[in-house]
Amino acid sequence: MPGGYGIASGADGELPWSWVEGQCTAARNYWICTTRPDGRPHAMPVWGLWLEGRIVFSTDPVSLKARNFIARPDVVVHLDSGDDVVIVEGRVKPMDVALLPAFLDAYEAKYQHRPTEDQTEGVYQLRPDRVLAWREQDFPTSATRFRAG
Repeated sequence: MPGGYGIASGADGELPWSWVEGQCTAARNYWICTTRPDGRPHAMPVWGLWLEGRIVFSTDPVSLKARNFIARPDVVVHLDSGDDVVIVEGRVKPMDVALLPAFLDAYEAKYQHRPTEDQTEGVYQLRPDRVLAWREQDFPTSATRFRAG
């Protein structure tokens, strides 16, 4: 962030990864931000899960957001809160099929709806490449950036 925000260069006040995981697990909605072929942005909320270190969500494969990220898989996901902020950047790809049983169980527990296996064609995953997180109550001290690998 620009220097004017006053973010310290040390680790004092930074958020732990467990805080990010807790926010992602508790979120009901995830805002998926994609880019249209002409470069215009598109944002849409979806139901999803934090599952084994990734955001897993479903959408119809012919929806605009799916067509956008199939063509340009780099996306940004933002949780609902502007006070307890988690912004996830990465590349979307189809969900790892090994996650299917855990996805179905967790989705049913969270939303009281269990997709059938034939409804899982449009399930995608986003492994974070970069995560920005902060709490409004103690910003900018809590502003934290995480990078994969």
